Amino acid sequence: MKLTPAVLLALIAVAAPARAQAPASTPLKIGLAAPLTGPDAAFGQGLRLGAEQAVADLNRGGGRKLTLVVADDAGDPKQGAALARKFAAEGISLVVGPFASSVAALAQPAYEEAGIVMVTPGATWTPLSGRGAWNLFRLVPSDAQQAAFAGAYLADRYGSRRIGLVHDRTTFGRGLADEVGRTLKARGRREVLFESLPRGAKDAADLAAKLKRAAVEVVYFGGLAPEAALLIRAMREAGLDAPLVGSDGLLDKDFAQAAGPGAEGTVMTMEPEPRRLPEPRGGKAPARTPEAEAVAARAYAAVELLALGAARARSAQARKVAAALREDAPIRTLVGDLAFDAQGDARYPDLVLRTWRRAPDGRIDYLIAEGGP
Repeated sequence: MKLTPAVLLALIAVAAPARAQAPASTPLKIGLAAPLTGPDAAFGQGLRLGAEQAVADLNRGGGRKLTLVVADDAGDPKQGAALARKFAAEGISLVVGPFASSVAALAQPAYEEAGIVMVTPGATWTPLSGRGAWNLFRLVPSDAQQAAFAGAYLADRYGSRRIGLVHDRTTFGRGLADEVGRTLKARGRREVLFESLPRGAKDAADLAAKLKRAAVEVVYFGGLAPEAALLIRAMREAGLDAPLVGSDGLLDKDFAQAAGPGAEGTVMTMEPEPRRLPEPRGGKAPARTPEAEAVAARAYAAVELLALGAARARSAQARKVAAALREDAPIRTLVGDLAFDAQGDARYPDLVLRTWRRAPDGRIDYLIAEGGP
């Protein structure tokens, strides 16, 4: 028998020990806190798309009905924290989000105080799970995991060559660069330069000149594709041929065009196999941007996780659902079987390296998968 989410819900409802639960006729409310406006709106729309499709698919499969309550945090930490109080006032105890590390960092204590479980599909900031908060679950590898992987790659691949670290001044980007630096130090290495290129910057010529004066031979960039592309173009214009290494934040269809020919050879750390949403039943899938494709499946899985956690707990009470999610038995979702450690971090497959190379048709794309360090 195929173990679809609907079948799992039915099995869990039969097998789970009797616990207090809301009437089956009462829909289970799940909140979505996403950046529907602001600089991360493309990701936010993907999160909404994935969450809405998950609710539709699960409702079509039978069992307790789900209702999705969508709210915009605009990628703003203060607005994200305010949403915790809004959801609490509406009686919502289970939330998908926030997405950005900076928003999740400020909002997590607010969700904890409000008694709400939060499943973040995108926040990678390492200290977010450092306290082992009861209400936090993370679906993505932390910055520490990606950065340790990248740091090991830099140390092994580039040996004694001169390494420069650059970040975009965001919680996400600075966290990556800091962790790479710590990994290098643990391996007896140190960067020769630690600099920043703020998100939204329009010119990286001064930074490129500084990297060249320091004779940097490889650059690690903590941040997203637009600034990485800007930096690569500026380095090539300055006559610096150092390759750039980054995270899956560089995964953007416009990266190669923005960076120019110098994008070739850029390396990213990322999960082995990006998942895509299944085709919606009874209709054609809407056009999705690369940003939406990158996150929609995680939002879908987060809804599955909360719905199946509530079914396993036979309760919508946040602490009971959180305890159920921390049980040893994994929960099957669109992105795989998920189980969580005491910190709320998911046990994910190993990361891989992908390199942007020139394809036979002349395009530069991230074609080459490598094993890593």
